Amino acid sequence: MLAVVFVTTAGLGALPVTASGAPGGESAASATSGRTGGPSAVGTTVAGGARVVSEEWTDERTVELKVESPAVGKTLPVRLLLPTGWKDRPDRTWPVLYLLQGAHDDYTSWTRETDIESFTADKDVITVMPESGPTGIPTAWWNSGRGGPDYEAFILEEVTAILEASYRAGDARAVAGVSTGGYGAMAFASRHPGMFGAAAAYSGILHTRLPSVPTLLFAIVARELLSPLSMWGSPLFQSDNWKARDPYAQAEKLRGTELYISAGTGIVGGGDDDPLDGKILESSVWPTTKSFTNRLEDLDIPATVDLYTGGAHAWPYWQREFHDSWPELAKGLGLPASPSRG
Repeated sequence: MLAVVFVTTAGLGALPVTASGAPGGESAASATSGRTGGPSAVGTTVAGGARVVSEEWTDERTVELKVESPAVGKTLPVRLLLPTGWKDRPDRTWPVLYLLQGAHDDYTSWTRETDIESFTADKDVITVMPESGPTGIPTAWWNSGRGGPDYEAFILEEVTAILEASYRAGDARAVAGVSTGGYGAMAFASRHPGMFGAAAAYSGILHTRLPSVPTLLFAIVARELLSPLSMWGSPLFQSDNWKARDPYAQAEKLRGTELYISAGTGIVGGGDDDPLDGKILESSVWPTTKSFTNRLEDLDIPATVDLYTGGAHAWPYWQREFHDSWPELAKGLGLPASPSRG
């Protein structure tokens, strides 16, 4: 059934990666405009050698960064939405919300497809949208044991250090993502216990070793003209590598994290309004979410779960679920569920 998966995985991200969003797709040039409330971040270098090579303010809250990443071996983009009061409060630090993209998309997807800019305008949080690569799977690549791009280290080590060094980020964090980014949210939180106070996955791939799911992941990788085995190797011969990166297998480490998990049944019980490919895709990830939430229940780990009938693998559902998950994310960030200024 691999050919079927190749056809349907085109919808795992809303749009193909654009030239401007492709990792390393343009040369790194230092640029700043509009920053107040502190010196430019250009030139900031953190442990491990990651360096900010450009910073561009596109409005009062939005900052476009280019980060030279030793972990990935490329210069990668990162978009920030700073709190409304950030420039006026140089004396304080801020909690950080990480938002992760889906497959075959890029770091601009959250601002392109949702109301995240207006939603966070009255909330005291730094929102960071890092590039996760064309597959949208934010992980360390195996590459036949030689190692490859490490998007996990890029986001959690390099970007986090830059936020703390130049944007007054505090140590309260939450992470959320769609599709492969939903995988990333639960993988990050389980692989780094205590780093995130909350994690949310919307239509995420949350049990990567479930039968048929490796085939789905192989198709996502192959669509980007990459060897399917280059990511984690073989599920059989590199089973330890797969297990270490499977949120289902690492679920025990989520104890104490605020969790929100949602997915639809897709084509099963769905209505007629959603595109067929979106319903098929949602049906393909729903079993992984159901299996994962069952595992949490077996472990007696609390989670807010919304497994709804129908739906599609699409942004209108993910925006709705993000809004619904805000109380859990806010709690993990140390913020009130309702906004406050101060």
